[in-house]
Amino acid sequence: MAGFRDRGVSAAGHLAVPHPAVTLVLEFGAGPLIVDAAGGRQHRGSLAAGLGFGPGAARVRGERFEAVQVRLSPLVARAVLGVSPADLEGTVAALDDVWGRPAAQIRERLGDASSWEQRFAVTDALLARRCRPGSSVDPEVAWAWHRILVARGRVRVDVLAADVGWSRKRLWSRFHAQVGLPPKRAAKLVRFDHAAHRLAAGEDAARVAADAGYADQSHLHRDVMAFTGATPATLAGAPWLAVDDTAWPQRWRRGQPTADRPTRRT
Repeated sequence: MAGFRDRGVSAAGHLAVPHPAVTLVLEFGAGPLIVDAAGGRQHRGSLAAGLGFGPGAARVRGERFEAVQVRLSPLVARAVLGVSPADLEGTVAALDDVWGRPAAQIRERLGDASSWEQRFAVTDALLARRCRPGSSVDPEVAWAWHRILVARGRVRVDVLAADVGWSRKRLWSRFHAQVGLPPKRAAKLVRFDHAAHRLAAGEDAARVAADAGYADQSHLHRDVMAFTGATPATLAGAPWLAVDDTAWPQRWRRGQPTADRPTRRT
């Protein structure tokens, strides 16, 4: 999880970088958090977003908003959210619609907390209370997801299906229903995420493209544009990669957080 404070200094907002996780954004503070999503859709306030933060580019903006961002593995997201990640595919949903009244209560509790550590503790307790045992995914789906992560997206769906003893069609159906994306799209997202972190760490784009399995640097550029609407150079500095140590050096986590200098907890 990460904490953000935006004092309204950037009217254009900040790039919402797709990530292979289900995203919760718990907003509090004086002004609303606004998400400008693909297709001209707009969302205000706390939200839940499916794997990859939905299709196409999205930007987050606001004036004097504060927020705690949480990334959940799709394997546990249903147990915590009470809805399947597949129900969030391609959408940014209002947390009020997902949780009802508790969403307003968590906003109040976060606003009453006096430090980011207290807000993280409040969020930890909330997630623990909401977690429902037994809301698990098939072992075959969990194995396929972990295999995609370990391979950094460089794995064939037919190989995954053969390894778990399922047909390609059955793996596609079960994986999509329980993780929230088809396996091939999930693998593409994981590969993009790996490349994004290496770009954020300052590595050369041509080297990243070669090591991540892209045909060439142009292929990487097209993938980054498709996921974010931004160039690789712009992606490398996006603050919403801040949950990750690789993408956000320690020097930026000192002092009070802003949208350009968040604080984090793993």
